[in-house]
Amino acid sequence: MNAPALKLSERFTWADYRTWPDQERWELIGGEAIAMSPSPASRHQKISMQLTLGMGPFFKGHRCHLFYAPMDVRLSEEDVVQPDLLVVCHPERIKPTHIEGPPALAVEILSPGSERHDRLVKRELYARFGIEEYWIVTPFPHLIEVFLLRDGLYACWKTFGKEDTLTSPTFPGLSVDLNAVFDFPLEEHEQAIFRVKEARPPPSRSGAYSSSSTR
Repeated sequence: MNAPALKLSERFTWADYRTWPDQERWELIGGEAIAMSPSPASRHQKISMQLTLGMGPFFKGHRCHLFYAPMDVRLSEEDVVQPDLLVVCHPERIKPTHIEGPPALAVEILSPGSERHDRLVKRELYARFGIEEYWIVTPFPHLIEVFLLRDGLYACWKTFGKEDTLTSPTFPGLSVDLNAVFDFPLEEHEQAIFRVKEARPPPSRSGAYSSSSTR
């Protein structure tokens, strides 16, 4: 998800939301209007595209349908969201202009500033409306956390890294090569993390650094 850019204190409804300009991206959570950043970063877009390409073949001809943002999902009169990706398994919920009701799967890609919103606010919202599976994608360190709804709360089912093939408890047979999803250049500060790790010598069997290390 793009980082929230603006919150309005007035309470709004789906009817209000439908009158706002199409070129502006908003979400409603508990009637609170949250303006989203107008354009995702290139890394965010690449991850979204590669996930769509990786998931697309599985859902082609499937009873469930894959969508990607921007796609309005109306959860209630005061709750309207735009997950980065979503899967809908009830055809009657697919309307010409939006999705009416919770999807089976929602995916949010973290952006700078959106982590708290996606991990706390949206996680609670998605659980409350019964979205069975929720993925949180962290661009760096490369990570996808798969949460499964159990007794009204999300529990972490499994965590996948760049070298893994992602699978889903809700959709057996779905698999996504995460090497392709996370195939993008690291920023300078991210490269520095790896350089520090590589430069530090491993500990010896005694627990101290090897004799080649300096004190």
